[in-house]
Amino acid sequence: MPETSQAHRWSRRRWLGGSALLATGGAWLARPADHGGPAEPYFQGLGRALQAQALAQARLVVDLPRLRTNLARIGSHQRKTGMALRAVLKSLPCLPLMDEVASAWSSRKVMAFNAAQTAALLQARPDAQVLLGKPFPVAAAAQLLGQLPPQRIAAIEWLVDTEARLAQYRQLAQARGQVLRINLEIDVGLHRGGFEDEADLGRALASFKSSPGLQWRGFMGYDAHVAALPDVAGMRSTAWGTARQRYERAWALAQQLLGPQRRQDLTLNTAGSPTFRLHDGQGVPNEVSVGSAALLPSDFDKPLLSDLQPAVFIATPVLKAWPRFRLPEGATWLSRAAQAWDRNQARGYAIHGGHWLADPVSPPGLQASGLYGPSSNQQVMVASDSVELQADQLVFWRPRQSEALLLQFGDLLVYDGERITDSWPVLPASA
Repeated sequence: MPETSQAHRWSRRRWLGGSALLATGGAWLARPADHGGPAEPYFQGLGRALQAQALAQARLVVDLPRLRTNLARIGSHQRKTGMALRAVLKSLPCLPLMDEVASAWSSRKVMAFNAAQTAALLQARPDAQVLLGKPFPVAAAAQLLGQLPPQRIAAIEWLVDTEARLAQYRQLAQARGQVLRINLEIDVGLHRGGFEDEADLGRALASFKSSPGLQWRGFMGYDAHVAALPDVAGMRSTAWGTARQRYERAWALAQQLLGPQRRQDLTLNTAGSPTFRLHDGQGVPNEVSVGSAALLPSDFDKPLLSDLQPAVFIATPVLKAWPRFRLPEGATWLSRAAQAWDRNQARGYAIHGGHWLADPVSPPGLQASGLYGPSSNQQVMVASDSVELQADQLVFWRPRQSEALLLQFGDLLVYDGERITDSWPVLPASA
């Protein structure tokens, strides 16, 4: 076989300065460095607090000082812009957690996304002012109307995205003899639903004049796409300008068809955690929604949120510790080959639970074994010899999202920076 063959190039290795380099078609791939090490002081302290509580299974921990600092920094947006803050329940589905938010922001405004959580919130916190964050099928709306007394119903603004759904809600209001407060979803560029055509929106607005069972309460225009777009070739600025223009046109249309409107009397909602800081209070919207930013899961590591800190972690015990990571019989040779190349696959550990929408963060260098595969029961983890863990010691993961995880671990454990001081029940699991 000629020396320049692909097989020869892939197999050739060089050792330079104690670091292996693999030649791959003319390029050189460095052998992975050792990423392991002891847990950082923060996680050492958190681990001691949890071990004092005899933690025996995977749990979610909320860092209360970090949460409160995040809430204060988010709350400054209201003072700077005059825009109210609305807490997103699906991202913070725990009533004591929502109480922390309401106190920090001096706001009882809540955005809810399913009937079960809306009912639980209004039954426990009757002073909450609820805007639905997505349109409910009329059957779900009817069920919720049957669960709550009329005074609680008056606290809900029902989100409607089409003329057809508006007609359904009109029939529901007539059938029950109740007045329903309606907020119209407008598509400001995300293209995930809502009124986009101005003629459709105009007919929907005009219909309120002949619908005594429905009351128009405002608009909701979600603009999360703006932060998701790369800031190249004018993509982000174009999306941002379009979003503001579409909201302005919707507002002008409402005043044209329904007469002069006072912004302070309506709910003109926009934004979410990734984009709320783009709003300066000079446009039409008078409030922004924020939820996940309070806890800062890793999907929200954005430049606009760089002053916030992660405030929620999964803690779980090591169940088994092996001096060497091994794949099952028949494939054990693969684990030896992997270790020869990657020193970060030297040791093996099995943890309680796993396969979460989360990433391991402590101790450094600990990672899920891609060779072994995921498990929701006993996730197999690998690390270098620099990571020395024993059975019953704790490891920590950082959630990527809050809404997908906060309902999976039972009560939230509350860490005050030194000890576990409380546990907060979460809302019942719901879609």
